[in-house]
Amino acid sequence: MTATPLPGKDLARLIKEKAKAEAKALVEEGLRPTLAVVVATDDGSTHWYVRSIERAAEAAGIACRLVDLGPDATEQVLIRVLDDLSAEPSVNGIILQTPLPAGVRVDELVRHIAPEKDIDGANPLSLGLLAVGQPAFAPATARAVIEMLDHFEVPVAGRNVVVVGRSAVVGKPLALLLLKKDATVTICHSRSGALDKYTKDADVVVVAAGRPGLLTGGQVSSRSVVIDVGTNVLADGSLTGDVDAPSVSAVAASLTPVPGGVGTVTTSLLLLHTTAAAREQSSSLVPGAVA
Repeated sequence: MTATPLPGKDLARLIKEKAKAEAKALVEEGLRPTLAVVVATDDGSTHWYVRSIERAAEAAGIACRLVDLGPDATEQVLIRVLDDLSAEPSVNGIILQTPLPAGVRVDELVRHIAPEKDIDGANPLSLGLLAVGQPAFAPATARAVIEMLDHFEVPVAGRNVVVVGRSAVVGKPLALLLLKKDATVTICHSRSGALDKYTKDADVVVVAAGRPGLLTGGQVSSRSVVIDVGTNVLADGSLTGDVDAPSVSAVAASLTPVPGGVGTVTTSLLLLHTTAAAREQSSSLVPGAVA
């Protein structure tokens, strides 16, 4: 048996087309959607990713403002920049890109991103709003998992879904989104013990722990839909996920690839969130939300 691949390319294209159409409509109404990306590092892979966002935004008709503060930026400078961008009417969405300079507290910085412009769900207020079912932007990666499940018509209502990883970027918000879709959710983490106690009986397994090859074929069943969120850079510069793809593919029903899976969808959602934020702000409705 070989798992059916669940690539993200076609879904990403559909989302980008939706973002482009909405951006065009906003421009015709006199508003150019604008995304600001704040960077404070000399990491080459980060700048490569930011350039990919800039290209995708341009193709969608969204203005992208890169605010490169350099690797020596202080926390105070970053706070001031985020406060200014949050207050600037022409900016609709804000992304604070990591990594950040040593000693800078990301948990403090994200509090200075206005919730209505927090298109990647970084501000803890956004997570709190999600938790109580109020309008807020979910982190794009967490939403990308939901979009992938919907696109490939994978049912989750009433089914057992295991999320491996409890980060505020993916694991926790994804669990909230899955609960909203009536899934029965289990979150596993470093203290959970043997994963197969949970994953063997799961209908859907989402792995977002940042550990290459963490999930193996012996930990899933033939009915498992496996979503690999991991993007780990190997010594040779290639990307690999959190799933041992050869062994899992030999057992599971379906599997998302890395690269070419969830990550492909994430960037397109940042664009869609930006247009949604622009639309909400133009209507003076805050915080922003997406359908």
